Amino acid sequence: MAEMKAVIMGICPRARIVDISHLVEKFNIRMGAFLLASATRYFPKGTVHVAVVDPGVGTKRRPLLVKTKDAFYIGPDNGLLILAAQRDGIQQVYEITNTELMLPTVSHTFHGRDVFAPAAAHLANGTPPHDFGDRINNYFVPRFAKAELRTEGLRGEVLHIDDFGNVITNITRVNLQKVGAKPPQMISLSLNNKAHRMLFVEVYGDVSNKSTLALTGSHGFLEFAVNQGNASRTLKTKVGDAVTVSLQRAL
Repeated sequence: MAEMKAVIMGICPRARIVDISHLVEKFNIRMGAFLLASATRYFPKGTVHVAVVDPGVGTKRRPLLVKTKDAFYIGPDNGLLILAAQRDGIQQVYEITNTELMLPTVSHTFHGRDVFAPAAAHLANGTPPHDFGDRINNYFVPRFAKAELRTEGLRGEVLHIDDFGNVITNITRVNLQKVGAKPPQMISLSLNNKAHRMLFVEVYGDVSNKSTLALTGSHGFLEFAVNQGNASRTLKTKVGDAVTVSLQRAL
C-alpha cells in the first residue's frame, strides 16, 4: 500500500489519501465489496475510490474506471466495485487501456501500484474519464450486487457476518421500502432453505435479550441479529447463503 500511495502522491501531490480498510480477507471479493459500499457514501462528492481485492491480477480480467453520480471507482472487473457503484448510480464504465496513464513498466502481479494508483492520480488531476479507454457495458455484475423481488418475496444472500455475529444481507433499505416494510412488523424468511419468523424492528433493544430480530443496519442493509447474542450461530448460516424475505401484516 505504501507503494500505491507513493505513486499517487508523485502524480498528484495535492491528493488526500484515506484508508478504508486493510483487513479484507485474502481473495474475499464479497467482503471487500461490502466494506467499500459501507464507507464510500460518506466521502465528499467527486472522490476517487481505489479498491484492490484481485485474485485474477495479470489475467484477462479488465481494469475499470466507473463514473457514478457522486464519485469515481477504480479497480478490477471482478465485481468488487459494483455494489458501491450501483448504490451511487452508475453513469459510465471505462476499460483502462491507455498506457500513458499507467506506470512506464506494468508488472503482471501488482496492478494496484502500476495501473490503478496512477489512474486514480491522473483522474484527480483532471484527466477526463474517456481518456483512459473505451466505454463498456459488459462489466461483471456479481450475484451479491443486487437483491431481486420475486413472487415469494425479496430474494438475496448473506453478504457479510460481522464480529458480533450479525448476519448482513444484500437486501437494502430501498428494497424494503419498495415492498412496504415498516417496523414493527413480523417477517418470514427462508435462510439456507430453513424457515424462520422474527420481528423487523428499528433497534436491537426493541426485543428482549437473546431474541432474534431483523433490522436495517447502519450501512443500509437488512441484517438478522440476536440481541446480545450471535445470529450466525443461532441461525446456522454463513456468507453466501441464499435468503428470501416476505412480510406479514404490520403490528
